[in-house]
Amino acid sequence: MERIKVGVIGCGYWGPNLIRNFSNCPKTELIAVCDSDPDRLESVGRSHGNPALVGSVDALLELPLDAVAVATPVWTHFPIVSQCLNAGKHVMVEKPLAGSAREAAELVELADGLGLTLMVDHTYLFNNAVRRIKEIVQSGELGELYYVDSIRINLGAYERDVNVVWDFAPHDLSIVDYVLEREPRSVAAWGCAHADSVVEDMAHVNVDYDDRLQANFHVNWLSPVKIRQVIFAGSRKSLIFNELDPNEPIKVYDREISLGSSLDERRKLLISFRAGDVRSPYIEPGEPLQGAVSHFADCVRDGTTPISDGLLGLRVVRLLESATRSLRAQGGRVVLSQGASRNGLDHARTNGSVEIQPDRPGRPTGETRRPARVH
Repeated sequence: MERIKVGVIGCGYWGPNLIRNFSNCPKTELIAVCDSDPDRLESVGRSHGNPALVGSVDALLELPLDAVAVATPVWTHFPIVSQCLNAGKHVMVEKPLAGSAREAAELVELADGLGLTLMVDHTYLFNNAVRRIKEIVQSGELGELYYVDSIRINLGAYERDVNVVWDFAPHDLSIVDYVLEREPRSVAAWGCAHADSVVEDMAHVNVDYDDRLQANFHVNWLSPVKIRQVIFAGSRKSLIFNELDPNEPIKVYDREISLGSSLDERRKLLISFRAGDVRSPYIEPGEPLQGAVSHFADCVRDGTTPISDGLLGLRVVRLLESATRSLRAQGGRVVLSQGASRNGLDHARTNGSVEIQPDRPGRPTGETRRPARVH
């Protein structure tokens, strides 16, 4: 079958990974690479076959391409993705989808109106461990889900042009959205800026759902240790995802607490604890980004909806935006619109956006937006 012809925009942090995977994918053909830095363009582009090397998006779009992958700073996503869609190209864009929910919604509507694929590179959704987690949670094996507790911390990942929420939280927000398939009710966030007075380098984000379910996200650039862990705790069992454990990334704990069944026991709050076995299901090895690239090619060829489509990307941006509002309000809870469609398009159209700024990322003002590079 004829391969999808792809061009990659951006040779910075993430672009080389996309270039390598599009080059190696049997379903795609890397036609061109675009970057404004000629030295970086030359060094990255020539190491992966012989793609055309161009210095502008305009020049790239003149080439015979089916699709474009965008790996540029998030403040450029809206103009670049819009230009590519309007040129009739399918687009895979690095996370987050855009710097505000309003921009994200416009991109979703533009792609839908043109009948083009818009996919956000939330790579964790193509991690086989995360896919197995979804199967386990959706099967009901854990029982009633009580809470999700996520920790993503390490030292040395500091960014000056984006705060830690926009840098780290998209990973875990997308995982939880994918696994739970539930609409959040409200968001609250607390954070501090230490190394830079206006860029939060540690934060806690709380996302509240109905039915006694909450998700907590701890993100931190200043931790002396690196931790990548998510707990899904249920009434019967709990699951821990440890990304840093290559052999047993998932462990399911057969442990629970239960309140006494009789009225007298309940009045006295007699609680019993049960501890059972711990099992680690087998996870098939595979590179998540290669899975994402292959999935994008399938969606372009078959016209199917991506797992990480524009609507999922919009939901993540909406949560990031709401967390930013809460941070600026010193932890004030932001209530998300209810009754609107789950994709948040109505909310994005009718509510003001928090757009990332060059001086204070995520600052809720009307100044010129400029978010920043995110991994």
